[in-house]
Amino acid sequence: MGLLERVSTLIRANLNDLVDRAEDPEKLIKQLILDMENQYLQVKTQVAVSIADQHMLEKKFRENEDSGRDWMRKAELAVDKAQDDLARAALDRYQTSQKLALSYREQVDDQKTQVETLKSALVKLEQKLDEAKSKRDLLLARHRRSIALGKAARAQATLGEQSKSASFDRMKERVNHTESVASAEVQLLTDGVGEQLVRLDRDSEVDRLLADIKSKRGLLRA
Repeated sequence: MGLLERVSTLIRANLNDLVDRAEDPEKLIKQLILDMENQYLQVKTQVAVSIADQHMLEKKFRENEDSGRDWMRKAELAVDKAQDDLARAALDRYQTSQKLALSYREQVDDQKTQVETLKSALVKLEQKLDEAKSKRDLLLARHRRSIALGKAARAQATLGEQSKSASFDRMKERVNHTESVASAEVQLLTDGVGEQLVRLDRDSEVDRLLADIKSKRGLLRA
């Protein structure tokens, strides 16, 4: 979950706030985008790995299902030939295959959930990365305008051009208005005796399965 937590932190980052507090906004934004790109590659790789794991688990599930059917077929054949010992052994293997198949089925379901979670994180991070790139120039231009206005104000004070003060103030007001409209908040998106008893249970189930096979074949004594 560490990877998803890092991704979540990145997509919740507020660029405007970070730029306002940064000593070097341009460097900060470039680093943030670089971090997003690195995390995107990691998530994309993890999605591929998780999908591969899902396919492997599905293969194991099918193999054990097939194995269970094969052992049941062998048990039925042994019953037909009146070889109960072989039938019981085959039914014991059948039970093992069935339990393994069930276990792999549960793992497949869990893996599918993980894959979907990673895919969702990948989509969100990609969207926020694109948004950050599209807002980068706007935020940097805003910061540079602020610096330029500060320099202009200091130059005016130094030159004593009082006659141009009103015009400059109007220009500054227009710039601030444009800035407030253009730089609306950028919010990047906001998880022994025990063994014997177990053997008895297994033997009981084997007996039941054996009797069921014999019953279906009319081999049970009246």
